[in-house]
Amino acid sequence: MDRSADAAGVLEHSDVGAQKNRVVTEEEWLQKWEMHNIGFHKEQGHPFLQKYLDVLLSGRSGLRIFFPLCGKAVDMKWLADMGHCVVGVEVSEQALKEFFAEHSLPYSEEPVPEIPGAKKLQSTSGNISLYCCSIYDLSSSIVGKFDGFWDRGALVAVNPCDRQRYASLMISLMEENSSYLLVTVSYDPNKHKGPPFYVPESEIKSLFGFLPEKGDWLDKMVGDMEASVQGCLNSARIIAMEELLLMSELCELLLCSGS
Repeated sequence: MDRSADAAGVLEHSDVGAQKNRVVTEEEWLQKWEMHNIGFHKEQGHPFLQKYLDVLLSGRSGLRIFFPLCGKAVDMKWLADMGHCVVGVEVSEQALKEFFAEHSLPYSEEPVPEIPGAKKLQSTSGNISLYCCSIYDLSSSIVGKFDGFWDRGALVAVNPCDRQRYASLMISLMEENSSYLLVTVSYDPNKHKGPPFYVPESEIKSLFGFLPEKGDWLDKMVGDMEASVQGCLNSARIIAMEELLLMSELCELLLCSGS
């Protein structure tokens, strides 16, 4: 029996209405960091990023790579050490300061004039810039555009009611011929209210304008897409991957999130 096919069928027809109206506030995310309830953080580099690094880079060097809802992802330093310029955004200042401290990276802080109360924490080397603010306060006029995106734990953390706003922002930040690596999670949404939220393939299509090809259950690749935003045509390579959450992993997330 093809377990992955059966699981895919269950998920595709699951009622995600229980998650549809779920809203996690900024204060709740800050509390997760304060209480160290961060089961979503990975201490090691993500294997999908390592596997598809060549796709992200496409033979290019010195890229600008964006980490939405970056937390203290260790992958940021990994890419910066390769010579790329990394930009992230995170609402928790604690998370950003922990990133620099845990990697023994000296940094400076400065306000972001366009965003009241926001800060930019930048490594002394200048190749890691992390913005402490709401992601929706950013725009291409503030952070520029990017050659690559690593979206692991971002789309699936965004409140369902905000997904279209989030996707529109991501597309607006894409340089022509950018690469976008997207990781979603697969589980029965009736067993967990989120986050992380289950985002079905049909919704990814409506958000980004493409439908992922059917592939291996844990590892899906899609081809090129054309996205038009505010009259600006961007050609972006989108790679979509799924992490299948096992019951043990889901229980761990429930414990960490207090759900």
